[in-house]
Amino acid sequence: MLSMKAELEQSKAGFITTAPEEMQEAFFRHMKEQLESGIVFGLKEGAKAPDFTLANPLGEQVSLYDELAKGPVVLTFYRGSWCPFCNIQLRAYQQLLPDIEKLGGQLIAVSPQSPDNSLSQKEKEELAFQVISDPNGQVADSYNVLYEVPDYLKPVFTNNFGLDLTAFNATVRWILPVPATYIIDQQGSIRFAHVNPDFMERLEPGEIINQLKKL
Repeated sequence: MLSMKAELEQSKAGFITTAPEEMQEAFFRHMKEQLESGIVFGLKEGAKAPDFTLANPLGEQVSLYDELAKGPVVLTFYRGSWCPFCNIQLRAYQQLLPDIEKLGGQLIAVSPQSPDNSLSQKEKEELAFQVISDPNGQVADSYNVLYEVPDYLKPVFTNNFGLDLTAFNATVRWILPVPATYIIDQQGSIRFAHVNPDFMERLEPGEIINQLKKL
């Protein structure tokens, strides 16, 4: 079985080989702009994790601080089920779930997509952790990872993916989060943060376990 890193590299190579040139140019342009913007995305280690209450696909309310009462939380922000890199990450984290739970931890994945799309993804990928929707990106914004999709990228989504993000996310704005994973201790303190505008890279599963063992 391929490691997550190898799967991500394979997916990136496939994108470079098969995606139309204008599509590649737009995505890599945006990634470069974010990396070179000087904007510091995400909250830092030592910061207090903002509490939130969001509904899971079944309509049940999930509160971060209620979950923290049970143990540390691995909180990951991802773009949506349409993103192959996100799906690779979530599948890899699902394989890791027993190890996370052995260390008393829980995994929560948050995206701006609608609850129906989260439910479809949870069922398709057989995810046993909380996959919750963040309406209008309010929680992503509180963690400083939300951004507005630039106008030049919108036709790439609609023409190449047949995807209108406002419809997919059930919102009026074209918004996405920078992929980010936080490890939060039971006191609500961010003990580890991985935030990277390069959406083709994600936090390695083994690093999650290393960090949880330090708590």
